[in-house]
Amino acid sequence: MTHVTLRPEFENLIDPYAPVGQVGTGFDFTEGPIWHPVHHYLLFSDMPGDVRRRWDAKRGIVETKRPSNKCNGMTYDAELNLIVCEHATSSLIRERPDGRREVIASHFENQELNSPNDVCVHSSGAIYFSDPWYGRMPVYGVERPRQLGFQGVYRVPPGGGPPRLVVDRHLFDQPNGLCFSPDERLLYVNDTVQALIRVFDVEADGSLANARVFASGIRSELEPGLPDGMKCDQRGNVWVTAPGGVWVYSAAGELLGKVRVPELVANLAWGGPDFRTLYLTATHSVYAIPVKAGPRHEPYMSGRASTGPDTTSSSTPASPQLAGGDLQLDPRRCAMIIQDLQNDVIMDGGAFSDSGAPGHARQQRVVDNVRRLAEVARARGVVIIHVWFVVEPGAPGVTLNAPLFEGLVDSGAMVRGSWGAAPVSGLEPRAGDFVVEKMRMSAWEGTRLETILKATGRDMIINTGAWTNMSVEHTARTGADKGYFMVVPEDCCSTMNPDWHNASINFAMQNVAVVTNADAVIRGLG
Repeated sequence: MTHVTLRPEFENLIDPYAPVGQVGTGFDFTEGPIWHPVHHYLLFSDMPGDVRRRWDAKRGIVETKRPSNKCNGMTYDAELNLIVCEHATSSLIRERPDGRREVIASHFENQELNSPNDVCVHSSGAIYFSDPWYGRMPVYGVERPRQLGFQGVYRVPPGGGPPRLVVDRHLFDQPNGLCFSPDERLLYVNDTVQALIRVFDVEADGSLANARVFASGIRSELEPGLPDGMKCDQRGNVWVTAPGGVWVYSAAGELLGKVRVPELVANLAWGGPDFRTLYLTATHSVYAIPVKAGPRHEPYMSGRASTGPDTTSSSTPASPQLAGGDLQLDPRRCAMIIQDLQNDVIMDGGAFSDSGAPGHARQQRVVDNVRRLAEVARARGVVIIHVWFVVEPGAPGVTLNAPLFEGLVDSGAMVRGSWGAAPVSGLEPRAGDFVVEKMRMSAWEGTRLETILKATGRDMIINTGAWTNMSVEHTARTGADKGYFMVVPEDCCSTMNPDWHNASINFAMQNVAVVTNADAVIRGLG
């Protein structure tokens, strides 16, 4: 079966001749696929059969829960507790590894929810879910009257609490699949009846704003299929079930191509040891397709909290290791920091150009090396975090307790919105990257850096940027104190002159980090 390329970018995501393999068949209607990142198995539901099953390469398909309360969408939270949408109970529930069952949401304004359908987890721990009324229909749920007069999308805050309606209650006919963009600044929600996808801005408090149509007309008179399950890949493309299989849209809303599947597809999820297999739950079967692009990094994908016998067989090194002189890194545990590579710091004409920093940056080829390493890191699923020194006009809040800060204020450097505070050309954030702002040398001090690392499950840090002997070194020292594994590719760092750079690299850094170079890190990421 040949997939359909509509734009050349599609073939960077999947081979047009990628085989569609059948994992299992003979089911009533499959849904809710989710891959366990540690024990390497696929869970999926069969709503009409009221059963949950799992598949792995060794045991094949086995039942795990019957009855399953006609469960639909499933995911994991960061601690690898299973989050389940139950049609029969109109509830969103959490199943812990020890078997405990907790109700996350079942009512809104003292009325029963319709039937939670699909769910995704934000890195903050907040849970978003859709609530159409399919679970109150025969076959796919339990037929019964509806208490709510609308179909909504809800957010449960981190730590729990009553669900909050985050969309206009009459915006959707049947909200269904939903997913975050890689940087979590956008939430996509599709509507099966309206055959479209809407996108919302995610505000700092978790609310949604600026609803607009992202893609429409996702239907066909020739083939069955409508928007249902939906996921975002690591590059910001949106993959949604549709006529004939799965349609793939760019972040700009352009239809790139279509993944062809023999049966009507209800949902999809990335899995496999490297998250490069797309699993599709179709009407009576489950399929697997190799793909080139990985998923948006979900909080559960690092899988660090899970314990059990399966974890002992992992070949993942506990720390960055040198084997035969080669560095070995697990991309799923890595984050790359790009720090202080801003115009005022390393560009001619910047506030600090007289320090010699632009010349040393050119000598180190630091921009080219960091850009090259970041491209490979993104492709391997490494989290990219830009750390910028940013001050408000007039530098309020910057203490004058050290010559460094005095010089910054005197030179009017790093002012928000100015050319000097902007990242140098070629190192601008991409979709899925994070941006952290600071007003100190270390990337840790007073920032959300550690919140991002813990939410994404990263404990190996590739530390790059300007001011080798200050920002980079301070970040490495503090990271080591906090228990992180620090990796410093020295040709991805620069400061004011070679002497200061070499003194830091050859002495201080040797005690707190693995000091290497960009090529070794690229090889180490596989």
